[in-house]
Amino acid sequence: MKSSLIRFVIIVAFLGPAQVVSGAQGILQNNHWIGLFPRSGRYAQGVVKTGKAGMGWEPAAPPWQAPGAVKPQPLTKQQLLELVVGGVPNQRAAELVRGRGIDFQVDDDYVRTLRQAGANDLLIGALRKASVTTAGVLVETAPNAQVFLDGNLQGQADAQGVMMMRAKLGAHTLKVSLAGKRDFEQSVTVAEGRPTRVVAPLADLTGSLRVKALAGAAIWLDDSSRGTIDSSGELLLSEIPPGAHVLRVTARGKVDDSRSVVVAAGAETPVEVALAEGVGVNPQDALKYVWIAPGNFMMGCSLGDSDCSDPEKPAHRVTLRTAYWIGQTEVTVGAYKRFVEAAKAKMPPVAPKLYRGWKNDSFPIVDVIWNEASQYCAWAGGRLPTEAEWEYAARGGSPQARYGDLSEIAWSKENAGNQTHEVAAKLANGFGLYDMLGNVWEWVSDWYGPNYYQSGATQDPSGPETGQEKVLRGGSWIVDPKLLRVSDRYSIKPDARSDFFGFRCVWEPKTP
Repeated sequence: MKSSLIRFVIIVAFLGPAQVVSGAQGILQNNHWIGLFPRSGRYAQGVVKTGKAGMGWEPAAPPWQAPGAVKPQPLTKQQLLELVVGGVPNQRAAELVRGRGIDFQVDDDYVRTLRQAGANDLLIGALRKASVTTAGVLVETAPNAQVFLDGNLQGQADAQGVMMMRAKLGAHTLKVSLAGKRDFEQSVTVAEGRPTRVVAPLADLTGSLRVKALAGAAIWLDDSSRGTIDSSGELLLSEIPPGAHVLRVTARGKVDDSRSVVVAAGAETPVEVALAEGVGVNPQDALKYVWIAPGNFMMGCSLGDSDCSDPEKPAHRVTLRTAYWIGQTEVTVGAYKRFVEAAKAKMPPVAPKLYRGWKNDSFPIVDVIWNEASQYCAWAGGRLPTEAEWEYAARGGSPQARYGDLSEIAWSKENAGNQTHEVAAKLANGFGLYDMLGNVWEWVSDWYGPNYYQSGATQDPSGPETGQEKVLRGGSWIVDPKLLRVSDRYSIKPDARSDFFGFRCVWEPKTP
């Protein structure tokens, strides 16, 4: 309650039988009255009471002396003047000045005003001493934040986050608190002159995130790596600013899980993530597809590879921002037959001798032109991969020219026995993909540009806009082993057919 000079009729209970005394003057603050009984000249203080008999009071110590109570604000010019005008004894007024302090600088004009109102040298002396030993402190912080000085609550900031107070000269500890925010605490030195200005920003309380997922899964928060899930199946992420964040959980052979999570201030937020299998069967062509997470890699001539040709240079970093599913194997004869039947298409005009009239369903389909391969992928619910997508998948997370020992991972001129082989007969790469090198060349979607790497896009590149030839990747069983490298590029007109040309698709299901 704001202090003010008041004049009212009070019932004096401590004088024995209730007595009515009119004209009492003083300051009322927090239901506590300090004032003077003009008839007796006695100064008194107490707690104001109300009842049927009117307004009264009981003698009591000032409320700010109670344990845990808020200390009253320093006296203002107006409050002190009202006490003197109201007849409060100079000695008591001086005690209030010494106990509560003042929130203003004493000048000669104000001293003259007080003397005219009845102030004596005792009060003026206490006033001048209080003016010298205190100074202003301006706190700028969050609206309604509570301000403590040396452990004592001084009040709270206004709606603009500002609070002005007086404090004794010297060193103090200032603390500012607000629910949901970190306390601000700082040592301040109050000196004469200008008010001491303290800017007290209140940071949000951080929260934590407890992630439950597959042991060994990698955890990313807002694209920053935060560790892996341990054998307990949990990982606690701490010191997280409250609000929305993007959580991503990845594991080899599983589909990445990316979701938005909201972290509460000062609390632990639990999240449980179940990762889907990273290999799925496309119901349209019945082939298996492997999920490839977004990422970046060095595309082109691999480090230390001396067999690179100019179209593979320069090596450059490429970022693929979108995940995709790619065929675990090359498209097989059996799958292509399903396409022919469903889409009323045709098998390639002539079956190679090895294929015996297209009877071997587990061999890769060959002798298809680029357009036929593209039509198949569209029927299967996808498309041909871009050159960048193909190379990223082919590397399987390895920066080397080959993702393993060539004799173990690929069919080449040296080990194929002059023929194509059924898919997935060699070891897979790090992503679980078979025959990314050898067996048959694979059509990709890009037009060929021999100098494209010198000026091509570095994010989701899709090749030149136009061209005369399309790109094939991966090499085949008929080529020299030195060409079986993940960066090697081959090109030919899109209407070419060959026993060495096949393809695999990128699948784009509506829901992973």
